[in-house]
Amino acid sequence: MIDLLKLKENADNKSRENRRFLDKLKKKKPKDLDVVVAGLHDEVFEYTDCLECANCCKSISPVVKDRDIDRIAKHLKMSPSEVTNQYLELDKDDDYVFRETPCPFLMPDNYCMIYDVRPRACREYPHTDRKRFYQINTLTWKNTFICPAVFDVVEKLKDIYR
Repeated sequence: MIDLLKLKENADNKSRENRRFLDKLKKKKPKDLDVVVAGLHDEVFEYTDCLECANCCKSISPVVKDRDIDRIAKHLKMSPSEVTNQYLELDKDDDYVFRETPCPFLMPDNYCMIYDVRPRACREYPHTDRKRFYQINTLTWKNTFICPAVFDVVEKLKDIYR
């Protein structure tokens, strides 16, 4: 069982350390970083079950692009403007995000009602298997407070690159 209170406590306790480590990693840009992170991503997701957690869906909203809105609208048999009006709002960066958390499409069993057409940001979350990982160190640091998999990837990275 994933203990989200313990995750928050651990992330808070290691906040400064993790921030410094990720900043140094960005400066160093190890040549093997993407390969290492992809391997750690696979390793961590061997024991991390997103359906057990769904903290990302419960606590943050993805950026929802126009293509995402169109896909969701088609799936829900609504117009894009209906989807926008019912579910979305503009954030401080003028990006569409879900109006409420938890996500309006999150079901009680932590499954996603629109999984096959979910926003690209949801499909890519938690971004621990992407190329040029060093470019998202601030996002990665923020995600250590939300996603137990990201916290574990960062802890394992520290063991490797220290």
